[in-house]
Amino acid sequence: MMWLSPSILYTALLGLLLIALSVNVVLARKRYRVGLGVGSEQGMQQAVRVQANFAEYVPFAVVLLVLSELMALPTVAVHVAGIVLLTSRVLHAWGLSHSPGRTFGRFYGTAGTWLVITGLSLWLLYSAIDFSRFQGSG
Repeated sequence: MMWLSPSILYTALLGLLLIALSVNVVLARKRYRVGLGVGSEQGMQQAVRVQANFAEYVPFAVVLLVLSELMALPTVAVHVAGIVLLTSRVLHAWGLSHSPGRTFGRFYGTAGTWLVITGLSLWLLYSAIDFSRFQGSG
């Protein structure tokens, strides 16, 4: 049996979530009869922003996830980051889809996404620095 990389697993799941969000935009365009842009309907604007926000944050987060795995972030940590990222994006999509204001899903979805990006960025920064040169020779 072939071993599946955790970062590949979460990348695939996030790709499917992007398709679901994109289908939601297409359905909103049909519902609100908007061929281009966002029109004036709040529901149309929300659908577009949910998808656009996903597209703004997730690709970079996925790059960080893959690079962190390549830089030997422990497998369990890659899984935790992937689960938090996926859960955060679902929460954000749900929250913003239901209200343009502050919601539990929107707030914690954003916070979780930022936490993953920050944590993985710090891991990569740590991995890039040769800390052995700061250690004593003894």
